[in-house]
Amino acid sequence: MDLPVDGWKSYLLEKWALLPKSVQVTVSTAETLSDIFLHCSSLLQPEDEMFLKRLSSSYSVEKDYDAPLFYREEGNRKFQKKEYTGAAVLYSKGVSHSRPNTEDISLCYANRSAALFHLGQYEACLKDIVRAGMHGYPERLQPKMMVRKTECLVNLGRLQEARQTISDLESSLAAKPALGLSSPQALQRNVQHLKMKIQEKEILPESFPTALTSAFEDVTLGEENRQISGASLSVSLRTDPLKGRHLVATEDILPGEVLVKEDAFVSVLNPGEMPPPHHCLESKWDTRVTSGDLYCHRCLRHTLATVPCGSCSYAKYCSQECMQQAWDHYHSTECSLGGLLLTLGVFCHVALRMTLLARFEDVNRVVRMLWDKAGSKDACLPESKNLVKTFDCSNQEENEENSKIGEPPIPGCNVNGKYESNYNAVFSLLPHTEKHSPEHKFICAISVSALCRQLKAQTSPKLKAVTPGLCADLTVWGVAMLRHMLQLQCNAQAITSICHSGSNESIITNSRQVRLATGVFPVVSLLNHSCSPNTTVSFTSTVATIRAAQRIAKGQEILHCYGPHESRMGVAERRQRLSSQYFFDCSCPACHADTLRAAVAPRWEAFRCNTCRVLMQGNDVLSCSNESCTKSVSRDQLVSRLRDLQQQVGMAQKLLRNGKPEQAIQQLLGCREAAESFLSAEHTVLGEIEDGLAQAYATLGDWLRSAAHVRKSLQVVEARHGPSSVEIGHELFKLAQILFNGLAVPEALNAIRRAEKILLVHCGPESAEVRELQEMRSCLLGSPFVPAGPWV
Repeated sequence: MDLPVDGWKSYLLEKWALLPKSVQVTVSTAETLSDIFLHCSSLLQPEDEMFLKRLSSSYSVEKDYDAPLFYREEGNRKFQKKEYTGAAVLYSKGVSHSRPNTEDISLCYANRSAALFHLGQYEACLKDIVRAGMHGYPERLQPKMMVRKTECLVNLGRLQEARQTISDLESSLAAKPALGLSSPQALQRNVQHLKMKIQEKEILPESFPTALTSAFEDVTLGEENRQISGASLSVSLRTDPLKGRHLVATEDILPGEVLVKEDAFVSVLNPGEMPPPHHCLESKWDTRVTSGDLYCHRCLRHTLATVPCGSCSYAKYCSQECMQQAWDHYHSTECSLGGLLLTLGVFCHVALRMTLLARFEDVNRVVRMLWDKAGSKDACLPESKNLVKTFDCSNQEENEENSKIGEPPIPGCNVNGKYESNYNAVFSLLPHTEKHSPEHKFICAISVSALCRQLKAQTSPKLKAVTPGLCADLTVWGVAMLRHMLQLQCNAQAITSICHSGSNESIITNSRQVRLATGVFPVVSLLNHSCSPNTTVSFTSTVATIRAAQRIAKGQEILHCYGPHESRMGVAERRQRLSSQYFFDCSCPACHADTLRAAVAPRWEAFRCNTCRVLMQGNDVLSCSNESCTKSVSRDQLVSRLRDLQQQVGMAQKLLRNGKPEQAIQQLLGCREAAESFLSAEHTVLGEIEDGLAQAYATLGDWLRSAAHVRKSLQVVEARHGPSSVEIGHELFKLAQILFNGLAVPEALNAIRRAEKILLVHCGPESAEVRELQEMRSCLLGSPFVPAGPWV
């Protein structure tokens, strides 16, 4: 996903292995990025480009005008099964392959409007009705569409517009009676029903809880930090020979306080699992649902009503405005490269987009430095190896240059000493050129070289028109992209989203974090790592919000987790991952503490003695930690039992997904009995079993039993992640839902209070879960079942 597809990586690794030793040494020992790029670019042969072209053709993103009918029919099948979300996605795929102003695209939009209507997305439904009309929706079908439009307007409380739409429909039918001939009686009944509904709505008072909206306003940073854009006044930028650039607290900080709020300088939606080559598909067209079908490719907003790029079938947006901005800023260049960019991977795509976006930023300092070193200030920079080498500035060189022109010594800051989220700051991020393996640098440099040649071959005139100042020398762009591609291994941020899934019958949700996109946040990149950080990060579209996860004292460093958290993996695995990806040996307090107790497995992974029920310890052979017990067993035997148990749990979860909760319960109860005989009480698998039982009982409407199992699952989650973790917040949210559905009012209010307190710290008031908790509380406080007195 981040790096090129396996076919291209394997090809390049084989090419590397066949290179003469002297050439490998030349690339391996090159001191600058420009030398690496120029050496590798000279090694890219026409046969390599042909192989890449064949590989990229397997991921073609061109429009196929035979596809809309297929996707519309597949969507209709989903619609008939009342799988409206899946139907909407398939209709969107049909839209993406359609010609504008054709019946194909108008029917896809119209059918998608029907799916959105059934999902209660009335505003989106109305927009699709308008789009269908703009593209020539058949007149014979207009009455059906006008009825749907009226229903949306009524549900949205826009009664005057609803009356006008009904009036227009009646006028159309009077002028052209043949319009309603297909089902005149049903149409007349619908019209009369809607008229009555409008009258009822006019009589009834407004029932929406408008008072809740003020509670959903996002927390802002308040007064702007003059030293760091997007940061609060409670943080300050420091630099240190060992820590590098980092942030510290300038005052005592409370949990939940917003410390940084930064929009990504660049973000690229992850394609998810790469689609199989076209020749491997059962059908000519792919019906799978990916992130690219559900999120705007520019702002990452979740939407089922995507607006497609007019020139390719891949890029989709939440609105015409997002589509136009993407086109103006970068997609006009990227559009024809879609299959190639999917083949070369997200990092290469991000690197290209960064250079494309640079022309919109205040990068005068960078460009001025390039011009000065090239000895020219022409509109287009001349080809020059010295010019290329300006992209290789080390921190020391940058600091020396800064000193000469009176700039501050901290890389990335402007002449006034402010660190801003712009290309200057992005450029200052370290590429760690000398630490990457020769093979990795070779793959990146060859991939960037191939991309540059493709840019030169097919978009050079366009590029000259939209990139004044940096367009003439694609070698400069190549070195810049290579620098960015190497930067990303240590500085890319996974933009995540909370994905909810659960039983439609019980309306109980499971929450899991999914990787949505890859972004670059220059200010967030200032934070150093800890396996047990004092901050938490959440994302709203392309905006990252860093909040204090705990009390932070004045002068204390503000720390962020780069991925390997102490509650998710052991110290050895954490250190290995940090060393291989980020090139440092972690010595945070969590790693130090874990090293001291490395011989003892964490409780969520521990086995226990089936005789005296205490934890077992050891390496290949585990012994009971009770000195009076002589029980011992091989680790391989216990691991084998655990593997078999996990398979049984998986079968139970499949039964639950297939609508067989009673059978799932019997399977899970057997699994729990087996688990309790050899796993610790806080083992992760026991938590999964309790969670499955909670889901099954909720599906059956047995809320009290469901809540009892969630409480047991909470104990496991707390043992692993801690009592104030976001994981506990999600589990408490689930408990609140169950108790709310079961009308256990005092218990539900208590669970809501606990969940809201934790989720406000980690996710903020704009979180969908926090909003739902507030709605549940509002509903319960107005319930006749609420006892007198304070609910807390």
